[in-house]
Amino acid sequence: MGTLLLTHPASLLHDMGAGHPECPERIKAVFERLEREEFQALLREEAPLATAEQMMRVHPERFIQALEQSAPHQGRVRIDDDTLMNPGTWPAAQRAAGGGIAAVDAVLQGRADKAFVAMRPPGHHAGRETAMGFCFLNNVAIAARHAMAAHGAERVAIVDFDVHHGNGTQEIFYHDRHVLYCSTHEMPLFPGTGMPEDTGLHDQICNVAMHAGDDGRAIREAFRQIVLPRVHNFAPDLILLSAGFDAHKFDPLANLELEADDFYWMTGKLCDLAAHHCHDRVVSFLEGGYDLEGLADSASAHVRALMGR
Repeated sequence: MGTLLLTHPASLLHDMGAGHPECPERIKAVFERLEREEFQALLREEAPLATAEQMMRVHPERFIQALEQSAPHQGRVRIDDDTLMNPGTWPAAQRAAGGGIAAVDAVLQGRADKAFVAMRPPGHHAGRETAMGFCFLNNVAIAARHAMAAHGAERVAIVDFDVHHGNGTQEIFYHDRHVLYCSTHEMPLFPGTGMPEDTGLHDQICNVAMHAGDDGRAIREAFRQIVLPRVHNFAPDLILLSAGFDAHKFDPLANLELEADDFYWMTGKLCDLAAHHCHDRVVSFLEGGYDLEGLADSASAHVRALMGR
């Protein structure tokens, strides 16, 4: 077994227009970095399309149909102020969700220890019936529901270290005692959610507010004091990561001061918990990260940690 990389060229065809920060060049930067010699041991598969049944474990059928019907045959349509669809968007979104499902299958069937789903569009802002914040389908939520429905997982931990709070993921699992959602995110910042007092119906939501200028020392302390103990006490069957790299110090959309080594450290600590609780099983999803160099450095550090290097 080893670490599985899920990708697909469809990610390159989703394009929200010139100057948009969530651009095809993001995935190109990640793809190019993961072609280097140090990553040749990665297992590699193409992300399949998610089925309607799989997506409907999270999103109502009417929402999925509305998204599919909104997809243009040419040009772009605006879903909200910063979220647009072009002809490549819906296939890319289906494969971003499908990649997560395939990754969960591989990890829970013992064909891989860990997996990284290097796809776009991202997903953690997508609610049950809301596409927003560059997101259409909530990829990590669909994967969590799949792990429970198809593989009998009883406790799934989602750790989200994107600099923006995953409001969609929190909404979806707010009442679910079987899913722990932990998020570290800058406040105040888009989308304006993620207050520490938002703890979920069963005290299974854990929001850790970071502040402009916080660096690697601050995020590591937050992990040591709050995130890692919460995941440890939850004793998950599977750990899922919303791996956003926009907390990097070069990112134009936020104000934290993390470096690539901080993402390596966080990932390594979460992998240690996976070794203790769930037979090494970790599936990670690419979320944000909008400085191309910072994204490539951080994502490659993240994958090295998943590989145990």
